[in-house]
Amino acid sequence: MTKRVAILISGGGSNMVALARAMTDDYPARPCLVLSNRPDAGGLDTARDMGIATAVVDHRNFKNDRHGFELEVQKALEAAKPDIICLAGFMRILTPEFTAGWAGKMLNIHPSLLPKYKGLHTHARALEAGDAQHGCSVHEVTGELDGGRVLGQARVPVLAGDTPDDLAARVLPFEHQLYPAVLKRFASGDATPVMLGGG
Repeated sequence: MTKRVAILISGGGSNMVALARAMTDDYPARPCLVLSNRPDAGGLDTARDMGIATAVVDHRNFKNDRHGFELEVQKALEAAKPDIICLAGFMRILTPEFTAGWAGKMLNIHPSLLPKYKGLHTHARALEAGDAQHGCSVHEVTGELDGGRVLGQARVPVLAGDTPDDLAARVLPFEHQLYPAVLKRFASGDATPVMLGGG
């Protein structure tokens, strides 16, 4: 059975585009919704151009009311009836109560080789640590920030003279390969990790 996928974004949605473009032919999933917490997110127009339904729940309307925000997100998701949710640059931390409702059905892509460098500024932190390799991970979403079972990783080398921007640019194409590969396997019921790149 083809799985319905909702993709949550906050910006341009390059990972959303990579996912949506992959979901054709014999791929076991199709996008049913792109939702953003920002009405000006560039990815919304891209999604509409691709024929994908969109929704906006503006977090700025819910100052100090995370529960109220998540309630509206939940309503939009329930209306779309997704089987899987993919966070793709969604820059809001979701509460454990919200993620528990989608346990085993929510994925996220994170720009580090988890469990290293949870949270922000991952590229700079990898450089500061003197790492020889960096990359990205796709993981199941749990109540722990950037926790959950890792379902795939892509590795790239750290080169002499790299800046955080250099690293980010080297990692991004691998994000666009890794996320669709993991989702394809996950939607088929296979949680075997996908590993790309050798660093």
